[in-house]
Amino acid sequence: MKICVAGAAGAFGMKHLNALAKIDGVEVTSVVGRTHDSITAFARERGIAHATTDLAESLARNDVDAVILSTPTQIHAEQTIACLRAGKHVLVEIPMADNIEDAREIVRVQKETGKIAMAGHVRRFNPSHQFVQNEITAGNLNIQQMDVQTYFFRRTNTNAMGNPRSWTDHLLWHHACHTVDLFQYQTGENASEVFGMEGPHHPDLGIAMDMTIGLKTPSGALCTLSLSFNNNGPLGTFFRYICDNETYIARYDDLFTGREDPVDLAGVAVSSNGIELIDREFISAINEGREPNASVAQALPAYETLDRIEKVMNGG
Repeated sequence: MKICVAGAAGAFGMKHLNALAKIDGVEVTSVVGRTHDSITAFARERGIAHATTDLAESLARNDVDAVILSTPTQIHAEQTIACLRAGKHVLVEIPMADNIEDAREIVRVQKETGKIAMAGHVRRFNPSHQFVQNEITAGNLNIQQMDVQTYFFRRTNTNAMGNPRSWTDHLLWHHACHTVDLFQYQTGENASEVFGMEGPHHPDLGIAMDMTIGLKTPSGALCTLSLSFNNNGPLGTFFRYICDNETYIARYDDLFTGREDPVDLAGVAVSSNGIELIDREFISAINEGREPNASVAQALPAYETLDRIEKVMNGG
């Protein structure tokens, strides 16, 4: 499997490169970056044969079977569609689009081309959340409420490595997207009721820095989500699963009971790295000619819900 990674030198591009290096039968043959000198030097350091600033150049190559997009959110949809129309399988980092129209168009083009298209909803693959999903599937518990906190301290436009970003992040269409998809995936239901409120917008970035979201499924499961770019404290997303038979706290790839006792996740997955697991699913789906977990079609309901939340926030 010959892979192109676009946005390779960014925080998540490098996570994908490191994950791909652990998967047999995979070779990164091309990388795409923002500037010629930096991406050329990056490729040379990594031993990657081809580097470019133009995704179309990589898509035209015969030694590229599939593409992983770790590029700015605002161009995800355009690039995903370009990959599909070039006959390449594609894994696009979350969110696959920042509006419902583009998300629907991605799904339409995927069906038209028949290529594998997967969205980077990594929470489905983190061993902590896989454990809870396995318990639900086995009939051992049902979710009553998910209480989720997504907190960062980003009053300037910087990425996960603290470097300046060329694009603007978004609490709803990026960070809430993780939780909305996970809640609907874990409960097996789409939200029937939603609400959302946002705080003041940043004077320069033009985005809300604080947000509160609520969801309810037809069976009555609740999700409460608090998000902030203003939190000067522990960073990241923390999930509390309040269930009928147990309470679990998920912190990325680690899981604890409601009383903070560690849960043994050995054997849940072949790796404890969610990025590696999502990349493995992408490659396996291509090799096996099947729809992957977190295909763009499976992810679309989360974007439908985000669109409804946005309309509520805008007074619709």
